[in-house]
Amino acid sequence: MDETVESALDREVHGMKRDRITQWLRAIPAAASLLLGALALQAHAAEPADTILLNGRIVTVDGRFAIAQAVGIRGQRIVAVGTNGDVLELQGRRTKLIDLKKRTVIPGLIDNHAHFIRAPEHDELRLDGVTLRKQALAMLAERVRAAKPGEWIATLGGWSEEQFTDDPRGFPLEELDRIAPDNPVVLQAIYNHSYLNSAALKAAGIDATTPDPRGGKIEKDASGAPTGMVRNAGGVAFVASRIPLPDKEQWLANVRKYVAQLNAMGITAWYDAGGRGVNEKHYEAYRTLADGGELNARVFWTTLRQPATPAEVDKVIGEIRQHTPFQGSDHFENIGWGESVYSPATTSLLRSDFVVRPEDMREVRRIAHAVAEGGMFLNAHAEMQNAIDAYLDEYEAINKVEPIKGLRWAFSHLDQVTDAQLARMKRLGMYAGLHSRPLIQGALMHQVHGERAWEMPPFRRVQDSGILWGLGSDATAVTPSNPFYTLWFAVTGRAIGGRKVNRQGVSRAEALVAHTRSNASFVFQENNIGSIQTGKYADLLVLDRDYFAVPAGQIKDIKPLLTMVGGKIVYSAKGM
Repeated sequence: MDETVESALDREVHGMKRDRITQWLRAIPAAASLLLGALALQAHAAEPADTILLNGRIVTVDGRFAIAQAVGIRGQRIVAVGTNGDVLELQGRRTKLIDLKKRTVIPGLIDNHAHFIRAPEHDELRLDGVTLRKQALAMLAERVRAAKPGEWIATLGGWSEEQFTDDPRGFPLEELDRIAPDNPVVLQAIYNHSYLNSAALKAAGIDATTPDPRGGKIEKDASGAPTGMVRNAGGVAFVASRIPLPDKEQWLANVRKYVAQLNAMGITAWYDAGGRGVNEKHYEAYRTLADGGELNARVFWTTLRQPATPAEVDKVIGEIRQHTPFQGSDHFENIGWGESVYSPATTSLLRSDFVVRPEDMREVRRIAHAVAEGGMFLNAHAEMQNAIDAYLDEYEAINKVEPIKGLRWAFSHLDQVTDAQLARMKRLGMYAGLHSRPLIQGALMHQVHGERAWEMPPFRRVQDSGILWGLGSDATAVTPSNPFYTLWFAVTGRAIGGRKVNRQGVSRAEALVAHTRSNASFVFQENNIGSIQTGKYADLLVLDRDYFAVPAGQIKDIKPLLTMVGGKIVYSAKGM
């Protein structure tokens, strides 16, 4: 398998302990390998290409944002980018030619924060982007007709009532019972609440005597009977934990199907932040496919632990000291630690009352210091302004004794980040990950945060700061997965359904860089992916319309006609 070259030489030697210097020295052969690989590509440039895409508008998203006509691919990598004439010089007897017919090509889209590894535990009914409640009901009825008696039908987030333009409300028990009398149905709205039918209540063991789960509430009527609504994050997690998991073979089938769906949306790689209930079974399914050469996307993930007490922090620190990232491949790789550093010090997007407690931040510092000692990447969930300040205080203190610059530490979400905080992050060499959660939570954010919600997240402020930042979703529960929805939101500031909820828009080019080339750095793959350049993997999309020419309102409707990962066609629309 064509392995990545770690970017260890990016790290500063000054201030490193002996073990870090040793790691740096070990990376020198890898850097030499990269150089030799580049020379080898030049030496073999005259050899025939396996595939040539020609007559296109190739948006390279390289440092010059060059536009080319053709791309030549040999094996997994790009061997030529340029004019038709230049690239066709690599045509051989067995070279496959793909006539793009003036279509636009962009690099494969990389999501810098998602929870896709968890998603295939169920073959979900997804309501992402559905703007009519009557359509959602029709989709549910169709799924029920195709289901076996007793089979669970679940939608675990990715939608909210506010996206329905015809009837912005949820799904009462009686309605769900009428559509699905024999199948348990759970329709989870974001992480706010879940709608259950009677079959789901019974299968989940929820009745009049069931106590409220921790952090949740089972809604009951005057007689004490459950109404079918279970509220709050603890409640939806309680319900989700009652849905049976598939066996190993079905899980693998679910992963294949799910990754194919992501490919059809244009996703070729992502950073995965773990999440509720994720354990070794989730990773093993992806690892099995990656080891067999069947994983048609690149998955980079961090180890997630969510300690809630100092005693639990002790155990986590012991695990961190034994942790060794970068033992996988360019298709499946652990890159460090994150995202919830310490549960009591974690903010919530739909709450404005976060209180920074010194005792909580001490535990944050203990964990972050252990990660810094190991020379590892750390991603931390940080949304509210006071929380960002508190985390930066701890990081700056750590940096004085254990330098973190060069480790690419990142904050995820940063909805209320200020100019001063961005300057502090830049001095620490940190990255900023911004996400499209207002696509379905925008109206709720305005209810909670008022005028401040217009700048959440502050795309323009972060872009203008000069910090390296990337664009992602945080899917699947709190926002849709489709990357063209994310690009559309970053440019227009509109939520699903059309409502304007954000005034911090960036240009189409800025958004595309953030969703490709910049995100490659988040996953330590800038030498391999993120742009269409000679020597990089042939991860690219052929689009059904020009991203730069369509009206801004149509960006969300763009669809790939063809998706490639490592030169392999992993999705092709009919007629392509």
